[in-house]
Amino acid sequence: MSEYLTDVKRYDAGADADVVQKIVKHLGIALQSKDASLVSCSDKSELDRVREKWCMKKLGATDAGAADKVIGKVCSTMKDDRQKKRVTFYYLVAKEMGKLASL
Repeated sequence: MSEYLTDVKRYDAGADADVVQKIVKHLGIALQSKDASLVSCSDKSELDRVREKWCMKKLGATDAGAADKVIGKVCSTMKDDRQKKRVTFYYLVAKEMGKLASL
């Protein structure tokens, strides 16, 4: 858990450990696979999955276009990270959408 929180804090120094823990719990077994624990901003199907499963289903977004813009912004924010950790990516998307408190 602490490695996820440390990574998130690179982007949000005030990150809430409880929120990060909820994202880790949500992702569950997916985090055990190295490939599944990362997000590829160059893979359209990956970003579609983030939009559908995280933004729309979990966070309750109703505008797919707006969700895509948020995902694009997070990709831009994390552009220097060769391997974008899924927990950090999801945290930043939720933060950008103003949904951290609802997790």
